[in-house]
Formats: sequence, structure tokens, C-alpha cells
Amino acid sequence: MSAMPRIPALISRAGAASAVTAATLAASVLVPGLASEASAATPGEQALKVAAGKAGSPYQYGAAGPNRFDCSGLTQYSFKKAGKNLPRVAADQYNRTRHISGGSRQVGDLVFFHSGSNVYHVGIYAGSNKIWHAPKPGATVRLEKIWTGSVWYGRVN
Repeated sequence: MSAMPRIPALISRAGAASAVTAATLAASVLVPGLASEASAATPGEQALKVAAGKAGSPYQYGAAGPNRFDCSGLTQYSFKKAGKNLPRVAADQYNRTRHISGGSRQVGDLVFFHSGSNVYHVGIYAGSNKIWHAPKPGATVRLEKIWTGSVWYGRVN
């Protein structure tokens, strides 16, 4: 029996797989957070995609996912999905990161909001002076402009 009758079926299957791959890649570029966490280059970029994928999840004090978050719960959850362990609260996360200058910040770095020496909030840097974060009670996970100059930056190693 010849293999020729099976060739169109094989080409058809390969074409369908290519179409699915192409559609997935196109969607991941258009919709942040849609790509698999493993496709990003750095743990910070992977964590950013996870956080973006949680857009609209409600804030809940003390929550660390998968459906509700507070600020440090979102960063802890996102980095855990990227294969990195962070402590639970923002101040401890700051102490666990490599501190960097604002001029050295990169997409995926953590942004720590502080008053004096007290760290009170954290988000994941998304570029263009914006962060993904879980802001406050009554709000949802969202992308937002950094609203103050009282921030420090940290990189998860």
C-alpha cells in the first residue's frame, strides 16, 4: 500500500497545527497575559504576564490568589508562577530583592512605594512608568501609572 493517500491528511494536520500556533502567537502579542508564563525571557517578564492575566481580579486584604489579591499577594503569586519564591508582605519582598536605581529599572522589576523607610505597597513594573498591581479595597488588579516619586525598585534574582 502506498503512503501517497495519507500525505494530504498529514499536510492538513500540519497546516492546522501551524494555524493554531500562529493564532496563539498573535493573540499573545495583542492580549497581555495570554501567552504562557514559560514563553517570557526573564522571571520578571514571566511574572508580569501572570499579573496582567489577573486583570480585573478583586482586591482582598491578605489574599494571594488565585482569584483575589492584595498588592504583595499578587507579586508573590506572579513570581511563584515564574519559578521564584518571594516572602508574603511588601517590606519583606523589598528586603529579598536586589535594589536598583530608577534608571536601571526594567520590565518585570518590583516597584516599592514607601513613606520614609516604611514600604507600604508593591507592583510589577510594566514599562512606560506603569505598574500592574492590586491597589486597594473596592478596586481590581489593573495597570496604572506610578503616581509618586517615593518609590524604590527591586529585581528578583
